[in-house]
Amino acid sequence: MYRGFKQECPSGVVDEEAFKHIFSQFFPLGDASQYAHYVFKTIKHKQTGTVNFEEFLEILSRVARGSVQEKLSWVFTLYDVDGDGRISRSEMLAVVQAIYELLGRGTTPPSHPKAARDHVDRIFHLIDTNADGVVTPDELASWCTRDPALLHSLDQLDTIL
Repeated sequence: MYRGFKQECPSGVVDEEAFKHIFSQFFPLGDASQYAHYVFKTIKHKQTGTVNFEEFLEILSRVARGSVQEKLSWVFTLYDVDGDGRISRSEMLAVVQAIYELLGRGTTPPSHPKAARDHVDRIFHLIDTNADGVVTPDELASWCTRDPALLHSLDQLDTIL
């Protein structure tokens, strides 16, 4: 992994543009730039705006091999676009749209322009149990841990990374 990181980032750090470029190589059928932006935001060093190999490996380890709580914490951070500790419907929609763009022509069935909005409309109210218009870390954790399929998908991160 280190050799690959150094090959792509000879300086030993990656900035957001380089991260987007690397990410796009894994998803050639879609536009990875917006989703890569959200992912990068969860791992970048606050002061420098870059990620070194150690920081990259730490987040990769936490997402791949961490506890359910650590994985859920990362997922929450990904969707909490403005970092205010709550996920609004518009934040969830932005990330889901980025995922649809990332998958591009690879989605089955092919997505239509309203697919992301329909998806968010279906699940947001299920997660926002107190109907206050935002999802908290506890609401997300509660929803995910109630659903065996979601817990299984979190476990799959162990095998794909």
